[in-house]
Amino acid sequence: MTKSSSLTQEMRFRLKSSREYSQASFAWITSVLLTLFLLLNSYDWSGQTFKPFIAGVAGIYLFFTLIQSLLVILIRQDLTHRGVIRVLTRRLAWVQLLAALTGNIFIVTAAFHLIRKRKSIEYTFAVYALLTQLFVIGVSALNVFKPYVADTFLPSMAALLCILVMDLIVLIIVSRFDATSPLPRWMMVVGGVMIVSVITGNVFALLLGISILRRLRRQGKHGTNFWNDLWERLAPNMTAMSGLFFIIFLFSISICSFFTFDYSMAVENNYSALLQSPSLAYPLGTDDFGRCLFSRIVFGARISLIVGFMSTLIPVVIGGVLGAFSGFYGRHTDNIIMRLLDILYAIPGILLAIAIIAAFGANTVNLIVALSLGSIPTYARTMRASVLYVSTFEFVEAARALGYTNRTIIFRHIIPNSLAPMIIKSTLTIGGAVIATSSLSYLGLGVEPHIPEWGNILKLGSTYLETHSYLAIYPGLAIILLVLSFNFLGDGLRDALDPKLEEA
Repeated sequence: MTKSSSLTQEMRFRLKSSREYSQASFAWITSVLLTLFLLLNSYDWSGQTFKPFIAGVAGIYLFFTLIQSLLVILIRQDLTHRGVIRVLTRRLAWVQLLAALTGNIFIVTAAFHLIRKRKSIEYTFAVYALLTQLFVIGVSALNVFKPYVADTFLPSMAALLCILVMDLIVLIIVSRFDATSPLPRWMMVVGGVMIVSVITGNVFALLLGISILRRLRRQGKHGTNFWNDLWERLAPNMTAMSGLFFIIFLFSISICSFFTFDYSMAVENNYSALLQSPSLAYPLGTDDFGRCLFSRIVFGARISLIVGFMSTLIPVVIGGVLGAFSGFYGRHTDNIIMRLLDILYAIPGILLAIAIIAAFGANTVNLIVALSLGSIPTYARTMRASVLYVSTFEFVEAARALGYTNRTIIFRHIIPNSLAPMIIKSTLTIGGAVIATSSLSYLGLGVEPHIPEWGNILKLGSTYLETHSYLAIYPGLAIILLVLSFNFLGDGLRDALDPKLEEA
């Protein structure tokens, strides 16, 4: 019994510690849910008829889901009986790469990670950079079915395709090097090219370029590498990486939409296309003014991201500095700063935002300011607690002994070592800022009504819930997915930056 129990525990440990098995299982679960969702929507319950197109897509999803279930079984058997995944199992993952044509990011990501036995952080970044670029091209290409496209559509799509080919070449190059093999000096050019390609908003390309340059600079050196340690812990977390992918994808499509989408389709009335159901020309249908809902949601992502990031960045900077000075100097300085912030903290954030917008008018700038002010005390408290803890470390005493000024100690030594809780908190609260933005716009107190913003779109769609429910469902889903993505990323960063994991 003891021997059998130890073998069972060893098998469980193999499965739990295998990145490929956890990613394949997560991809299988999400693919099953997506397949069931498509199957349920392929049948018109009111008209008692099937929708051929959605049914066909559901069938394709079902095909890849069955293959994914087979892969999960094979990986489990390989790990429990042999301790390693067989080459034949890894080769089967090549079939799953075709799932990229269906937009199933979960299966494709799991397949890329299963194909390579020994992976580096650069390989992970290259995979996500390629998939982000592919999804941006796929979404932008839907405009070809519209009655007219932007004047810059064709040259922009050509440029995006060129960047996609470049990303594919870089992925092939990076896959030749694992985490332990040295990189040749000419990889510096590859890193520089990837950093420049971030002009499309593909932040994964920026992360890839930075990682390559950092690795080249640290070759031959010993010691801990915080960058690699962070991403080694974050990369296996599929929920966190999926959230990061969705955020970066929205950011990239928001930038590329300047050139691949026609803004007039989202704001100008078209009375010949009122309340049309989803089709190739209008993938998400049209609203009561004939405006393309698909284009409006894409342009609305730009507003949500800008307001979400700015209304978080401003209190992070202001609250971080105030909290750092309060925690470092203590006594009278601490009392004055924290008591003033307590007064601001006593006012509910949403009421403060409504009061500011009511006084100064509803526009994007006032909305950012209104949401920022209410968040300053919470970030100041977080930074103050971190500074009080970091100030007890020996390197702070050493800096004082060397004659550094208080300002130098705060900004060079204390704040950089106190940022981890601030980063985690900011990623977790950006989602709240997105919800607050949409809520205020829904109430008519946020972004101007004529601007395509998710709250404004949801407000107009809510009046057609019984007849054209898609007008409210799609913007609602966009808000939910973005907020969940930030929450998943925040949870992943919290686990990756947990000091207890470093000690382990």
